[in-house]
Amino acid sequence: MPIPDDVTGEEIDADVRQELQSLPKGLAEDVSRNLVMVARLIDEDPEGAYAYSKIALRLASRVAAVREAAGFAAYANQKYSEALAEFRAARRMTGNVDLWPVMADCERGLGRPEKALDMAGAPEVHKLDKAGQVEMRLVAAGARRDIGQLDAAIVTLQSPELASNSVQPWTARLRYAYADALLAAGREDEAREWFAKAVESDKDGSTDASDRLAELDGVEFVDALVEDEDEDEVAPEAEAEDEAEDESETATDAEADPDTEVETEVDDEDDIVEAERTKPVVEADDDDEAPRG
Repeated sequence: MPIPDDVTGEEIDADVRQELQSLPKGLAEDVSRNLVMVARLIDEDPEGAYAYSKIALRLASRVAAVREAAGFAAYANQKYSEALAEFRAARRMTGNVDLWPVMADCERGLGRPEKALDMAGAPEVHKLDKAGQVEMRLVAAGARRDIGQLDAAIVTLQSPELASNSVQPWTARLRYAYADALLAAGREDEAREWFAKAVESDKDGSTDASDRLAELDGVEFVDALVEDEDEDEVAPEAEAEDEAEDESETATDAEADPDTEVETEVDDEDDIVEAERTKPVVEADDDDEAPRG
C-alpha cells in the first residue's frame, strides 16, 4: 500500500523505535512507516489502518510493538478474536500487563462477559497504573450491563476517581459511562447531572455527552444545510403546482363564459355572408365563351 512521502517513520514513539533496532535498517524503516500509518488512520479509517498493520505484521511479526499495533487495528474493526490473539502475543513477549483491560474487552466483544469479569478480579489488575485501573473498571461495568446487572454496573463505576473534582484523561469517559448506566436504570435526573459533569470535563470531545444532555433536555438540532437542500427540492414541486393552478383557472374561466367562442364564430359567418352579398357581378365577355363546335 502507498505511504505518503511525508511519513518518514521517525514519528513513532522512542520506545517503539528502540524495539525496531533489532531489525535491519531498511526493514526497520519500512515497518516504522507502516506503524505510523496505522496510528494515523485507526480512528478515521479503521480498515485502512488494519491493512497497514497486516503489512507491518508480515514484515516483523516478532516485534511486540508490531503485534500490539496489529491488535489495536483488529480491535478497531471489531475483529475481537484476532485482536485478542495479537494482544496475548505482545504480552508474552514483554510480560507487560498494560493490555489487560483491552484484552478483557475483547472477551466482551466475543460474547464472554463472565470471562471479562474474571479478568477484572485477577491479580494483574493491581499491577496496572491509575489509567489502566479506571479502564478496567469501565470494562467490568460494561460486562455487568451485558448480563443485565444494571445496579451492579452503577456500583462498579462508583469510585474515588468518579468523585474527584480533578480532571484527568479518563474523567470524561468515566462520568459518561456512569451517566449512561444511570439512564439505563431509569434514574434520569441523576443521569442528566452526570452527563453535564461529563461535558464539563470533555475538553477534546471524546464523548457525545453534550448531545445526550441536549436530548434529555428536549433540544433538537436542525442541520441548516439539509434544510436548505430540502427547500431546493420542494421548489420545483411548488412551481409545478402553481402552473397546474393557472391552467385550472384558465379552464374554469372558459367554462364560466361559453358565449365568447360562439360569438366569435357567428361574427365570422356574418362577415362572409356580407362579403358574398356585396360582391360585384362580373358579366362574361363574348371572348370568354366556350368555343362552339
